[in-house]
Order: sequence, then C-alpha cells, then structure tokens
Amino acid sequence: MKRIDLINERSKRQLSREEVGKALGISTIYVRKIENGERNPGRETMVKFAEFYEVSERRLFPDLFDITIENNIEID
Repeated sequence: MKRIDLINERSKRQLSREEVGKALGISTIYVRKIENGERNPGRETMVKFAEFYEVSERRLFPDLFDITIENNIEID
C-alpha cells in the first residue's frame, strides 16, 4: 500500500527521493520502498521523516498505526 501522504509531502516540497535520502541519512532506494509500502521504517527513521516534513508519524504512516480489533476475543 502506497503511503500517499508521505509521497505528497515530498512532492509538494519539490524534493527528489535522493534529496530526502541524503537529508535523512538513508538510501534513495530505501526512501522509495518506504513510500511504496514495500518496507516499514524503524522507529528512528519514522521520527526522522516526521520531523523533516513537520507532520505526525500517524499521518505519514497510517498503515503502521492501524489497529484492528477482532470480535469474539475473550480476555481473562
């Protein structure tokens, strides 16, 4: 699942993936994989993106914060 807000934040600043990667200290390929949802960033990298774009981690990575609660679970 593509992370649309993450891609949009980079695009609206007219930055290339290479520029973002250099600013965050990660590879261009890793930026692409994170944006496309092919890889999940670690906590530190997620924070770097959020601080760089000045946007919350929850907005940039909604798929990582989506909690699904299944029915019929008993908790003792």
